[in-house]
Amino acid sequence: MGRQLALDLPRRIALGADAYFVGEANADAYVQATAPETWPEGKLALVGPPGSGKTHLARLFADRTGALVLEAPALTPATEPPRAPAIVVENADRLPREAEETLFHIHNAARAARTPLLLTAATPPSRWPTLLPDLRSRMEAAPVARIGDPDDRLLTAVLVKLFDDRGLSPPPEAVRYLVTRMQRSFDEAARIADLLDRAALAEQARLTIPFIRRVLPPEDETA
Repeated sequence: MGRQLALDLPRRIALGADAYFVGEANADAYVQATAPETWPEGKLALVGPPGSGKTHLARLFADRTGALVLEAPALTPATEPPRAPAIVVENADRLPREAEETLFHIHNAARAARTPLLLTAATPPSRWPTLLPDLRSRMEAAPVARIGDPDDRLLTAVLVKLFDDRGLSPPPEAVRYLVTRMQRSFDEAARIADLLDRAALAEQARLTIPFIRRVLPPEDETA
């Protein structure tokens, strides 16, 4: 707890044993994704870079609404529109072409039943490689909630959570050292946490600044 106070972390949203931190980069997306009653036509596209927390926020939405979570790459022409209080379609921008009609039917069934439909993707619907005109028009009509790259406070919170998930407890100064030198993305935070976790386990070492400086190659630092 002392470490979290020293690092001035942003607001945490509890999700079971997990946590979702709300900062400047994801505040608007959090507000939109957790208020499906405000979505025009009952749908929302949640967009952000890899590792930005889209899945985490989608799971928070699913826990609160009882939504069924589908993976777009796993959809097939044989997939039937589900019956559920809400629906999440993850990685909608990676939908197979042969499953475009499937998503079209899922969309229409959700709309007819007034079932909230949340779609996650790395890019907005206007940039998805969708060929079916009817599906494209309906996806592009969805409002877009964007998650941006993290600011210092949010990146710090994400790093602390990633380290906690791995049983690591770096001192606050080590986390600050990373935040001021690493590329500013959630994906990079996950990569660095994995790298340091493996190195610390192999050497039975603590995550001090000298250790981090030795383990991370110069290209991992932008400062």
